[in-house]
Amino acid sequence: MENDKETSLREGYAPFVGCGYDAHRLVEGRPLVLGGVVIPHAKGLLGHSDADVLTHAVIDALIGAAGLGDIGRLFPPTDAAYKDISSIELLAKIRGLLDAQGFTTVNVDSTIVCESPRLSNHTPAMIKNISGALKIASGRVNVKAKTEEGMGFTGSGEGISAHAVALIGVLK
Repeated sequence: MENDKETSLREGYAPFVGCGYDAHRLVEGRPLVLGGVVIPHAKGLLGHSDADVLTHAVIDALIGAAGLGDIGRLFPPTDAAYKDISSIELLAKIRGLLDAQGFTTVNVDSTIVCESPRLSNHTPAMIKNISGALKIASGRVNVKAKTEEGMGFTGSGEGISAHAVALIGVLK
């Protein structure tokens, strides 16, 4: 019996799915960056890079789909080269890595979980930044924003989290 990967390859396309997640604490004295967009807010996310949870979740989804581990292994938080780096730059590096291995990004769907600030006016710019870094059409990237209605660490305003799913493929 043949496995699904062999069957998909024979048909000309092998799909791979990955999911990603990230969360960071909100603190004073840092900019709030989501999807490469600086969003006006009293607090920003704490992290080694720009702490962009949305882009980190997208990166983890893509490298998970490709079987390349996780963001911490590829861009260790102990490496000074990544201190305060733009996560959109890291996403572009991942695109290059995927391209070199013959993968193409089919689409990305993501959700930001955040009580405040409201993000709906910022999602088009996030989509533009993510699709630009991946060099795919903006219609193949989706960003949603949800609240947890006051529940949990995001609902209490302690932090922000993001989830992402990515579909990548290898053409025969």
